[in-house]
Amino acid sequence: MTIIEKIISSHSVMHEVKPGDIVDVKIDARVARDFGGANVVKNIETYNLGIDDPGKTMFTFDCNPTGSDQKYAVNQQLCRVFARGEGLKVYDINSGIGTHLLVDEGYVFPGGTAVSTDSHANILGAVGAFGQGMGDKDIAAAWSKGKVWFKVPPSVKLKVVGDLPGGVCAKDFVLNLLNEFGANTLLGYSVEIYGDCIDRMSLDDRITISSMATEMGAIILFFPPNEEVINYCRERAGKDFEAVYADDDAAYEKVIELDASTFVPRVSRPGKPHDTVPVAGERGAKIDSAFIGSCTNGRISDMRVAARILKGKKVAPGVVLKIVPSTDEVWRECLAEGIIDIFKEAGALVSNPGCAGCAAGQVGQNGPGEVTVSTGNRNFPGKQGKGSVYLASPATVAASALAGYVTDEENIPAEPALFEEGTRKRKPDAAGAQKAAKKPAVLKGRCWVIERDNIDTDMIFHNRYLSITDINEMGKYTFDNLEGYEDFSEKAREGDIIVTGKNFGSGSSRQQAVDCFVSLGIQAVVAESFGAIYERNAVNAAFPVLTYDDLDAVDLKDGDRVEIDLHKGILKNAENGKSTAIIPFSEVQMEIYNNGGLF
Repeated sequence: MTIIEKIISSHSVMHEVKPGDIVDVKIDARVARDFGGANVVKNIETYNLGIDDPGKTMFTFDCNPTGSDQKYAVNQQLCRVFARGEGLKVYDINSGIGTHLLVDEGYVFPGGTAVSTDSHANILGAVGAFGQGMGDKDIAAAWSKGKVWFKVPPSVKLKVVGDLPGGVCAKDFVLNLLNEFGANTLLGYSVEIYGDCIDRMSLDDRITISSMATEMGAIILFFPPNEEVINYCRERAGKDFEAVYADDDAAYEKVIELDASTFVPRVSRPGKPHDTVPVAGERGAKIDSAFIGSCTNGRISDMRVAARILKGKKVAPGVVLKIVPSTDEVWRECLAEGIIDIFKEAGALVSNPGCAGCAAGQVGQNGPGEVTVSTGNRNFPGKQGKGSVYLASPATVAASALAGYVTDEENIPAEPALFEEGTRKRKPDAAGAQKAAKKPAVLKGRCWVIERDNIDTDMIFHNRYLSITDINEMGKYTFDNLEGYEDFSEKAREGDIIVTGKNFGSGSSRQQAVDCFVSLGIQAVVAESFGAIYERNAVNAAFPVLTYDDLDAVDLKDGDRVEIDLHKGILKNAENGKSTAIIPFSEVQMEIYNNGGLF
């Protein structure tokens, strides 16, 4: 049998398996991340499932290890509470990437099995173990039953001859494989890789290469464990084990031979991991930012390579370099060896360990038009932000960060490339210069009476939506964090007027807390008082905000029709004809209002 066939058979009731067999596989380590973890919990609770073995079941918070995203923070806390109740281990936001922790913490070793909500769980092929990324239902089933069904894949034997040329590292190696096989030649295969140069590869090198099996479409890429890997895993696991190797007469669907001596340093061009070219082919392409980290290149050897190139130098002016070690252990090694100091002196941002740019929850994202060179494993459009991303080795990324453009270590210029500077050209017929439409001096509309004080800007427009810049999209999030009014945007009608209590709009300076009302067509807010910044924001947006001393005289109820005279400062309840004085527009407020806004 092949490696995967041996591992699957040893973790099932079958003495022998072959491609196409569907087998229940016992899982040694069962992991849910902060991405997907909450849904795993939901499945467990919805179907009233138990936990097969708490000692083999755990959470890893590696997608958003800064806890900076509110939705991730909610999911993380939900998982923590569930873990406390079930006695499960949580590798929290300071721990690092889950697939690395499985090896470093001794949960998985050669011949073992693991599943995770991480599509790169097949990184465990680096130690000769079986790892698979799976969806929330699969993971919940593994937690409950301790096993999942799996279809035995066919195997490919990849024989690598020759030695790698100088300057060609593990990341270059796998980018050469992607150039050879593309995104689907190995689709659905278990790949075993052999050769003298393979035997000499370190654990870190193997992790880099195995981590990109997914980008080649492979189920997993196995490295037969060498002595270094076996000793490392025995020390971490604290137990003995028998590594698994393929039989001499194992049957492979394909046997492919490649010559490593022909490999060269490569980069993947933006958009497709398999669209790789020699670094020389893209040398000179200007970059805005650089990223070193991810499950592919966040190990200590990667950090050392980057530090060697960056030491005593500065990142090119205007270029942002972000560095994220894979685990807390790697981070601490960087600290002990002075690598963090080297990174900071070079001008890099160093974050706590985690997935970073590959996941949307940490540093490494880029914006529209931004060009990034990254050590990540994916550069699909939108994966690492709204810009474009080159994939490269840590050496190439560090060199490019110093140069200000894509280059390799041998071709770092004495002076970095600079961004062109000039005067911004103004559009001759800007929409904002058009004359504002005449504004009504008397507002008429249905009122919402919200009898609450201190409604702050997070209640009006929560900070999880602050990345929205299109005012047309803002309205649907209005009051969705105000208890009892979460459906306000669905019930509100254009022309409505809000009447509320003291200190409306306290808190943040966000303009969106005004613009969301404009987006919905709300005509005005009448309050006993306003937060100072909120009042300015509203006035500048030509959105009427008015204050009152006492509204008892008008007997205002939710849904009543009201009329507001901005000049005279009168609020009238059209239902009963009663009126009361409010503070009229000031001269400045009226001027800005009639102008259609501050601009």
